[in-house]
Amino acid sequence: MKPAIEPATLTSARFEDLVREMLVRLGEDPRREGLTATPERVRKALEFLTKGYQEDPEALLKGALFTVSYDEMVIVKDIEMFSLCEHHMLPFFGKVHVAYIPNGRVIGLSKIPRLIELFSRRLQIQERLTTQIAETIQKVIEPQGVGVVIEARHLCMMMRGVEKQHSAAVTSSMLGCFRQEEETRSEFLSLIRQRANGV
Repeated sequence: MKPAIEPATLTSARFEDLVREMLVRLGEDPRREGLTATPERVRKALEFLTKGYQEDPEALLKGALFTVSYDEMVIVKDIEMFSLCEHHMLPFFGKVHVAYIPNGRVIGLSKIPRLIELFSRRLQIQERLTTQIAETIQKVIEPQGVGVVIEARHLCMMMRGVEKQHSAAVTSSMLGCFRQEEETRSEFLSLIRQRANGV
């Protein structure tokens, strides 16, 4: 089903009109001093928070591939992540841990946080975000295996609904040897637990 308004045809002015209408429906006066610039601010914020739709994850990784003989586990852990839940458009945030075992090629280390940011700058659910990161790394560099774990807190649970302030959701995606070999998976999970601060 196509959206009622194609994103490409939704001008900045129309976007801001929609925010003004939302403010009115919430019982506010969009002409009030504190709200006059809010439609523009909301537009700019949402454009930034969803900019991942305009980026190509495979091209991002292919731009930093290096041939190596290294075949031990590579881990980048405690990567900060912020995204918007697609169900309520409220933030969820936490940390992402990524590991892979190379099979002749590695990715430039800075590309892993950038890949996470690319996918998190879309309307998301944590489960999909986890698998998108793992599957993209597996597809582009074809390592022996990939493991991704995300620990996050969701404002849709903290601010509304059940209103539980200290709950965290943990998701994982294990591919290749991380799924097939318990020893590899256990090593990864053990190494990401070795940190001073949690979510």
